[in-house]
Amino acid sequence: MKVLIVDDQKVNRTLPSVLLRQLGCEVIEADSGEAALVALRGQSMDAILLDISMPGISGTEVCQRLRGDPALAGLYIVAYTAHALPEQRVEMLAAGFDEVLIKPINRQRLLEALRLPL
Repeated sequence: MKVLIVDDQKVNRTLPSVLLRQLGCEVIEADSGEAALVALRGQSMDAILLDISMPGISGTEVCQRLRGDPALAGLYIVAYTAHALPEQRVEMLAAGFDEVLIKPINRQRLLEALRLPL
């Protein structure tokens, strides 16, 4: 599995990156919405962990752009966020995210969010 992890905070990219690499996944990291869009232009991905609150283009806007691109509309997109209120989860799913992964994460929840075997 090839996963793009997008978060403006390096520490929030490190744990999922390490866990996924241990499972044999290929991981690409991006530190902004803009960098994520650039990374997706040149490579195919199986999934993306996408932070919601970032400077510049928000994760929600990135998700909406991806859903509007026929070549990327089927990409599995997980909102990767600290926003844990039930109404916020509903809003994220309505915006086009396939799943919501709440920070801080653990191995089991990461695998569940990406639909990987436990």
